[in-house]
Parts: sequence; structure tokens; C-alpha cells
Amino acid sequence: MTRKRRGEAVHGWVAVDKPLGMSSTHVVTLVRRAFNAQKAGHGGTLDPLATGILPVALGEATKTVPYVMDGRKIYRFTVCFGEERSTDDKEGEVTATHPHRPTREELLKAIPQFLGDIQQIPPKYSAVKVDGQRAYDLARDGEEVELKARTILIESFELEEMPDADHAVFRVRTGKGAYVRSLARDLARAVGTVGHVATLRRLACGPFDELSAISLDKLDAVRHSAAPADFLLPVVTALDDIPALALTEGEARRLSNGLPVIYAPVAARLALSDLADGTTVRAMDGERLVAIARLHGPEIRSVRVMNL
Repeated sequence: MTRKRRGEAVHGWVAVDKPLGMSSTHVVTLVRRAFNAQKAGHGGTLDPLATGILPVALGEATKTVPYVMDGRKIYRFTVCFGEERSTDDKEGEVTATHPHRPTREELLKAIPQFLGDIQQIPPKYSAVKVDGQRAYDLARDGEEVELKARTILIESFELEEMPDADHAVFRVRTGKGAYVRSLARDLARAVGTVGHVATLRRLACGPFDELSAISLDKLDAVRHSAAPADFLLPVVTALDDIPALALTEGEARRLSNGLPVIYAPVAARLALSDLADGTTVRAMDGERLVAIARLHGPEIRSVRVMNL
């Protein structure tokens, strides 16, 4: 006999403004409790040191988490020059020091080499897996961690201010898998010194930004005085960049049952002609998300069916 899940069937996204010092897992627990939701997850980890946008998925929205994690992210961060640390942020032990402090001109000259598709080695204290284990677990056990460089995308990288000789504030827009801590470490080395991340804030994660975010304090307050659902964003919010296909009731039923739908009649109704084979789409029945689907030859086939 299947045991019934505790909580209610709540579906949607909550964009949380994560406070300093709290883990992403703890935030998810608090949001799940506030909505009394059966199921919850998040769209991209933020370290306890970091603040900012942490999208939390509830219910069927958890099926769209990979699309948020693949989305662009915007960060503002402060680099402290002169000390390199084991974690590449201020929580680690000092592993190297250097007397040089870069000028604005040196930083502006170095930044272009970190734009576009670049090779980046993740921090030793990261969630990257090495032989099936998380790198940070191996590092905490004192094991030497050798991580391979991988290609990541840096779309923009701007120097915002230099409040003093030891610190500089930057704003960066990244693709999937980029580590700001590695970026800070490598930039410092490129200008002839060492450095680490002193502060880090995520300003946007996929379609979620500060305008749509709620603080945990406010979420806790409204759960006692108003409906938390007022802050629940639709499941489809995570799929804003994915083309939508409007299905008939019969087509939606077929796709929900795992059966393919012929693409040509759908395309003809919507005057579509530019979607290539293999394109991922969101299949809609009116305002209801039926499935995340993919064009496969002459058919539309479901990838993840939504129970909404």
C-alpha cells in the first residue's frame, strides 16, 4: 500500500531572496512548510555566504527545475585582493598572500579574457562530482581534489566600483555551471595578485529576479495573515523561453496519456513554420501546462507530463 504524502498538492514557483548565512536546503524547508506543500526543490544552489534569488519549486514545478538551472544568472560580487583562500571565499583558510593591489586600468584590461566561452576550473569546495563523490566532501576530508577545466559562458563582466585598494565590486552575467568564486580567483591571478570573494549576491536566476522575489521574513508574516499563494508564480514561469503550442482538448488528452500528437495540424492552426526537429516546446491546453514536449519528426512527444 502506497503511503500518502504529507501536505497539500501545491504547484508553482516562489522566488526567495535568500538571507546571508542560510543554506539553500534550509530555505526550501521553510518555503515548503509555509505552503504546507508535499514536494519542493530549488533551481540552483546558493552558498550560505551568498544572498539573493533562490527559486523554489513546489509540486509539479519541480519537473521544470532543469530549465531554470540552465538559464542565465546575474551576480554582483566583491573581490578582496591580497589573500587567496581554500574555498575561494572568505570562509576558507588563507592559502596564499600577495602585496600587489590592482589598479582600475589593470582590471579593465584583464576582464575581456574572461568573456565568452572560457575554460574554468571549479573551486575545490564545490558540488562537482569526482568519482561519484562531491568535491567539497573530499576536500573536507583532507583529500587532494583535482578538478578538470570545463567550458562555461560569461556573457558580460563589468567593474562597478573600487571602494578601496583591497576591494573591487563586479557585476557578471553567466551561463550554466559558472562559479563566481573561480572567476574571482582567476581574475586576481590575471592581474598579478591573489584574491577571493568577500560578498556575493545573485540578482537573477533564469526568469526570476528581485522584482518577483519575497524575503523569508515577509513569507513568514503573510502565512499568518494572508494567503501565501499570492506569492506563488505559475509553473510555466520557468519555461518562458520555450515556445508554446496551443493544443485542442483531444490533443492535450493524448499527450497527457503519453501518446504522440501529429505536429502538422497544430503548426497549421498557429501558422508555425520555424520550429526545427528536436525543438523543446511547452504544450498548453488554454492556460494549463499539459507537458514539456519535443518535436520528433512529424510528431510532438511528451518529455515530462504535468499533473495540473
